[in-house]
Amino acid sequence: MAEKKRKRGCGCLIVIVVLLAALAAAGAWLWQRYDAFAATPMSGLEKGETLLVERGDSLPTVVRKLRAAGVEVGEPMQWRVLAKQLGAAGRLQVGEYALEPGTSPRALLIAMRDGKIISYRFTIVDGWNMRDLRAALARATPLKQQIGQLDDSALMKALGHPGQHPEGRFLPETYQYTGGDTDLDVLKRAYAAMDKAVAAAWAARDPNSVLKSPAELLIMASIVEKETGIPEERAQIAGLFERRLKLGMKLETDPTVIYGIGAAYDGNIRKRDLQTDTPYNTYTRVGLPPTPIAMPGLAALKATANPAPGDALFFVASGDGSGRSLFAATYAQHQANVRIYLQRYRQNQTRGQPEEGKAVLEEAAEATDAQAPAPASPGATR
Repeated sequence: MAEKKRKRGCGCLIVIVVLLAALAAAGAWLWQRYDAFAATPMSGLEKGETLLVERGDSLPTVVRKLRAAGVEVGEPMQWRVLAKQLGAAGRLQVGEYALEPGTSPRALLIAMRDGKIISYRFTIVDGWNMRDLRAALARATPLKQQIGQLDDSALMKALGHPGQHPEGRFLPETYQYTGGDTDLDVLKRAYAAMDKAVAAAWAARDPNSVLKSPAELLIMASIVEKETGIPEERAQIAGLFERRLKLGMKLETDPTVIYGIGAAYDGNIRKRDLQTDTPYNTYTRVGLPPTPIAMPGLAALKATANPAPGDALFFVASGDGSGRSLFAATYAQHQANVRIYLQRYRQNQTRGQPEEGKAVLEEAAEATDAQAPAPASPGATR
């Protein structure tokens, strides 16, 4: 009897051992299959493909997007187990991810867990106006377009600043964005950056400045930005315009006239343009224009906040191709500088000298030759 019990016990033990061995073999097979799934590059991917994880996307949603992209590897359970093992479950970060050939499920989930998203860059260039900015945003890919059908009023309302003019309100800088971001997202960041930059410049301004508000500083900085690309001249020109305002003189600056002409501007300013009144014509109106005329950079803001001292009230391009200006304290000196510019221009037309304002200056020279008063332009070749 005892012998039979021992035999039955041995039989049960053998069965248990066999079952355990089978389970171990099955487990090993499943693990190998799982490990192969996790580490093997996903098939069906082509160079340049990406995966966009949007706000609210769950892991099953992401897997469905992978299927739509041609990735068939892995069962839903395998993806869930792998995500849990990697600590990615419930932690997939929003953004666009590279799906380059050779990417494994493990590498992709780690990237989504750690937010290793693809980023793009959009640069707002110093001196752009709103038309320039809108056109550049419309060309930016893969930035989602939302502002194309919005006029300026609707745009500023969408940005949370109803009633404000958009010109000059976006800081020239390079902004990074990711797939799924919109042009409004970029503009919100650029607006906040400009708001901060203007506040900092205003806080550090010369206490004797004639400018009465941060808004006036922004307007003046936009004019300074458009008047020169020479760093060391910005503070000089800002000082010159400060002195004109203090004396009650018209600013007489061409970039404001050009802005008032708008899309009809053909690359040159003529006497009739200076005589045609618009809210932006600083030859016909005293003081600053009603809004900025461009997006000033940080350097223009700082120069405007702390203008250079001096006695110059006029300036004109040097005409030597350097982009520099000739400054004058008196109108007689300015007339002489205008003649220097025109002489250099006529001698160097083949070198591509700027034509902007040339017609006005030639009229000024003719008037001077006839001993008639010429236009008192501080920067008539801009």
